[in-house]
Amino acid sequence: MTYALKFLHVLIPAVLALSGGAAQAAGFQRLNLPMDQNGPGLQGAVWTPCAEPAGEIKVGRVAIQGVQGCKAPEGRYPLIVMSHGSAGSYLSHHDTAAALADAGFVVAAINHVGDNAQDKSRQGYLSIFSTRPREMRRLIDYMTGAWPDKARIDPDRIGFFGFSRGGYTGLVLAGAAPDLAAGLAICADQPSLPMCRDIAAGKVPQQPYPAEPRIKAAVIADPLNVFPGDALKRVTLPIQLWASERGGEGVSPASVEAVRQGLGVTPDFRVAAGAGHYAFLAPCSAEQAEPLPSICRDEAGIDRLAFHRELNAQVTAFFKARLQ
Repeated sequence: MTYALKFLHVLIPAVLALSGGAAQAAGFQRLNLPMDQNGPGLQGAVWTPCAEPAGEIKVGRVAIQGVQGCKAPEGRYPLIVMSHGSAGSYLSHHDTAAALADAGFVVAAINHVGDNAQDKSRQGYLSIFSTRPREMRRLIDYMTGAWPDKARIDPDRIGFFGFSRGGYTGLVLAGAAPDLAAGLAICADQPSLPMCRDIAAGKVPQQPYPAEPRIKAAVIADPLNVFPGDALKRVTLPIQLWASERGGEGVSPASVEAVRQGLGVTPDFRVAAGAGHYAFLAPCSAEQAEPLPSICRDEAGIDRLAFHRELNAQVTAFFKARLQ
């Protein structure tokens, strides 16, 4: 069933009731995964439940709500790993991460190497489509195996949140088989991209894309669809799938609808009425909005703060139902 954004508010009181015993704020700490045989070092952050009142933390131009270095109360919490879109960052969905942490989840996000706001060196190359899922697998390995507070995580309750290319990443980890040669619609409009030149020349690497069985549920927002035919039929874990009504950046309502139709499971499908692709990003601070108007400014009639209150409530309710 499709829920237009304007109808979502009726569900929020029930969602908030689920969080009655939650912590007061989100703890925040930086994350650095060391280089190993599986790839270069990864930078990111972790949000945790915290029993202290929230304050403002500045990370560059981004203003986030939380408590720096707050230790999570005793207990074992579900883990949510987050994958940002092309040229995004581990802070792209910081408000959603904080909402989940406040509701009793540990949340971890990283910058994808070569495809993030500080480093776009591999943004147009095919290699990112294979390294992104591997980097998320490394993040799960680290959080459950080497993170100093790993005892706070229940490894049997792991979820995934991904946006745009991060949505693609989550679908691969859920078992989807991408077909880059047939599925990259962006090449019709931008044939000069390195990845599009490689596809035209028949230089698409053939490699396995194994599913990640530790992920038990996923929220996928406006995913890049490179999954033609039956490529999505192997996805059978619980999915909450979001589509923006206007799309953008190679994602359209039709391409997300094709994902919905192709999945091997009926998703909890929701449409952000009137919104464009970037509405899923965290609301911008004043310092971000001036240099990044195309990302920070929404379509007429869209209040990103209000949308995110509803988005975060629905994402939290979904993960609570599937992982708690």
